[in-house]
Amino acid sequence: QAHFEEFGGDVVQPGGSLTLSCVTSGFPFSDFGAIWFRYDGVVATISKTSQTTAYADSVKGRFTISRDNDKNTVYLQMNNLKPEDSAFYYCDAPNYCSTNECSKGRGTEVTVSS
Repeated sequence: QAHFEEFGGDVVQPGGSLTLSCVTSGFPFSDFGAIWFRYDGVVATISKTSQTTAYADSVKGRFTISRDNDKNTVYLQMNNLKPEDSAFYYCDAPNYCSTNECSKGRGTEVTVSS
């Protein structure tokens, strides 16, 4: 069974930065794209080879998604954080989990507050 676990959430001041990590196991991670999402939808996507990335308009220019296929991990670098970025952040590999059993993570909480 695929397993996802998110790390890295914290309380930061507006304008601050955080890097989130999502460690996966139990499936061929390097064969599938991955996403980060929060309460208002998908914030970033990355293809299996990292060749293609995409971002929600609300985070474009501030967030960067990346992955390390050797570590089965996807990252979300978050810069210039705003209060509206406060949320639980989750990762997923939707093309795999749409047809296979996946144990999703509990998310990692980001709070942006002065």
